[in-house]
Amino acid sequence: MQIFHKDTFEAEVLKSAKPVLVDFFATWCGPCKMQAPVLEALAQELGDSVTIGKVDIDQDTELSIQYDVMSVPTLMVFRDGKITATMVGVQDKETLRKALC
Repeated sequence: MQIFHKDTFEAEVLKSAKPVLVDFFATWCGPCKMQAPVLEALAQELGDSVTIGKVDIDQDTELSIQYDVMSVPTLMVFRDGKITATMVGVQDKETLRKALC
């Protein structure tokens, strides 16, 4: 799974030709650790049709402020540079699949 950083976020997320699911997380966050295997499984299932990655809010604070992330995990789906879905808290695979597809 990809880790997005502020200096590559525009190229990897906002300018992506395919849908991108971004998980804003923190290493100390228990629910974030519960979300990780769901994201890994979804990434394997959907393959190259989507991009799934993470932003560590402690390392890339600017991105979390820019996207008004108030709690973690916060998951956002981007299409053509725009947010098309925002979910806060642990999400199941089906909910994430519906948001992406």
